[in-house]
Amino acid sequence: MGSSGQAVLFNCYYQMETSVPEYYEVLGEFRGVLMDKRFTKYWEDVETFLARPDDLVIATYPKSGTTWISEIVYMIYKEGDVKKCKEDAIFNRIPYLECRNEELINGVKLLIEKESPRIVKTHLSPKLLPASFWEKNCKMIYLCRNAKDVAVSYYYFMLMITSYPNPKSFSEFVEKFMQGEVPYGSWYDHVKAWWEKSKSSRVLFMFYEDMKEDIRREVMKLIEFLERQPSAELVDKIIQHTSFQEMKNNPTTNYTMMPEDMMNQKVSPFMRKGITGDWKNHFPEALRKRFDDHYKQQMKDCTLKFRSEL
Repeated sequence: MGSSGQAVLFNCYYQMETSVPEYYEVLGEFRGVLMDKRFTKYWEDVETFLARPDDLVIATYPKSGTTWISEIVYMIYKEGDVKKCKEDAIFNRIPYLECRNEELINGVKLLIEKESPRIVKTHLSPKLLPASFWEKNCKMIYLCRNAKDVAVSYYYFMLMITSYPNPKSFSEFVEKFMQGEVPYGSWYDHVKAWWEKSKSSRVLFMFYEDMKEDIRREVMKLIEFLERQPSAELVDKIIQHTSFQEMKNNPTTNYTMMPEDMMNQKVSPFMRKGITGDWKNHFPEALRKRFDDHYKQQMKDCTLKFRSEL
């Protein structure tokens, strides 16, 4: 059977009443957070990972603009050389630390083999991030996005990842999202924990909405944080190369180089819309009110403020 047939078959399995353990049981609680069991099976490799002082960590909650900011940072490291940025898929250029699927994908192994300076992608909360990154005082960038748009993007992502059970409906997924019953757990806990860490000058806390509003300003912020030499030419190249349309059409950033039996982009593209405020097209009034009430309760003691539209 071809990869397309496998992907369709996987999705059929999820919608059947019969038990298919290898698919249903891929997610499980780990240290209080719902995680992919394939990642936590080899957790000792993650936990004992040895950081280098010049490592850069890019941390996000899933579906918050990870690929976008990763490609911008890579462009800064390569001084605007687009050719170097297209030499390999982004998941090889910037390995996903905790990602592990037996020997098919091994983020730790990829990183160990990388020459310095390394760029490390992770969706881990500060408490699960390997201690060596803190011990080595590594620079870190945390990008966050408003919760309702994250929920929408995450819903479509769960539909296209073939090894995860399909959400029955958007409303059901939002309920799970609010309770932290999705991979990487509670969005609220994640952003609040990283907000606390951003009190350190080694952690740059950024907002997806700020990037959508003024990408030139935010790219300059990144260049300064990374202590690189800014120039109008470099910023122009970065803005051009990392526009949503460019990245959506670029095989090294749009994840079409990932096998279809892992990511079925016929169900939903990995790079879908890349806008702020798409939640308005998905949240019925009653669900929006329920979500907003829950949000206020969860964030009542936090000084972190988000914009859900521009």
